Amino acid sequence: MSTPTLARDPVRPKQASAPADRHPLRIMAILATLMAFGSISTDLYLPAMPAMARDLGADTGAMEFTISGYLIGFSLGQLLWGAVSDRVGRRLPVAIGIILFVIGSAGCALSGSAAEVIGWRIVQAVGACAGVVLSRAMVRDLFSRDRAAQMLSTLIVIMAIAPLAGPLLGGQVLRFASWHWIFWLLVGIGGVTLAALFTVPETLAPEQRDPDAVRHALSRYGELLADRRILAYAGIGGFFYAGAFAYIAGSPFAYISYYHVPASAYGLLFGAAILGIMAMNMLNTRLVARFGSDHLLRAGAMMAAVTGLLAALAGWTGWGGLVGLLVPLLAFSALNGLIVANSLAGALAAWPDRAGAASALVGAIQYGSGILGSALVGLVADGTPWPLGLVIGLAGIGSLACTRLLPRG
Repeated sequence: MSTPTLARDPVRPKQASAPADRHPLRIMAILATLMAFGSISTDLYLPAMPAMARDLGADTGAMEFTISGYLIGFSLGQLLWGAVSDRVGRRLPVAIGIILFVIGSAGCALSGSAAEVIGWRIVQAVGACAGVVLSRAMVRDLFSRDRAAQMLSTLIVIMAIAPLAGPLLGGQVLRFASWHWIFWLLVGIGGVTLAALFTVPETLAPEQRDPDAVRHALSRYGELLADRRILAYAGIGGFFYAGAFAYIAGSPFAYISYYHVPASAYGLLFGAAILGIMAMNMLNTRLVARFGSDHLLRAGAMMAAVTGLLAALAGWTGWGGLVGLLVPLLAFSALNGLIVANSLAGALAAWPDRAGAASALVGAIQYGSGILGSALVGLVADGTPWPLGLVIGLAGIGSLACTRLLPRG
């Protein structure tokens, strides 16, 4: 397949890099918070899922669909925000998204059934994804390819505080209040982030905006999908996300319901996975300049396949009990550090002049895969960890298979 003329990595304009040069720590902290919206929306209430099921009269599968519903809004919303941001800039769409996030979080807190929670989770997700997808595009506005991969890994390390603290905080909220207050806490987080956003300068200069981005959105997404590189990067990350969200949806019931881990302690096990992600991202920032993001991406996919198969074996046989399942799951989760940042950087470098659309499309594919992973765990749930291990094993194999589409050299 021929290489598009836009598939180069042009020098970024001076005005685009100025905001990061003037206030690097503040800008990075706000971008990390925006990237964290996707995780805090789910991680904070994970320990409450069994309690919510009892309170709402829902079964395990129905509660796991609250994650699938969230991912539907998250994946489809990215396609909208990406095109809009290429037309009007990054900051306004992010602000609108945060407002929707606050509304959806409040709706979840006031819900009286699992169906209502699922509906409001979709609204919450459409808003949350604006911050996630556009913060990645803002990084691409500011930095070149390998530097963007380094900065994405750094941001993931910083924002990993949210999923690390989320389940722990959610478990503590349950000790003193009902699960409803977890969603009211998200309302407060959204309000604070919205206020902080107004201190961030616009990163997409007016002369770089595309006045036809929204009108031609579908055709341009089609052009991106015709690029084999985009399919490779999105596929590797997408299969990994399927496994990651299978873990998010299935682990509360595997740990709490099957292995009888206290809900207040669930955050410790989930936090161990986040620490692994942080460590691997820090390692990625050191290795990417030496080996290149594509080589690290291939290595990450290979290890994802191996650890995924080990998780499937542990879930099927029960070998090693909780520890036997926990070790490969933690190893698989840690590979986020080699797969997510490098796959995103590769996709954005392929089409730098359409960073918003490329980020949105890749994000939609990845989170759309997360829908399948989390939904599949809910559909085949049998009260054991086997469905969880099976989906993660298949996801690892899929990531490895997609590496064959990566360009050589």
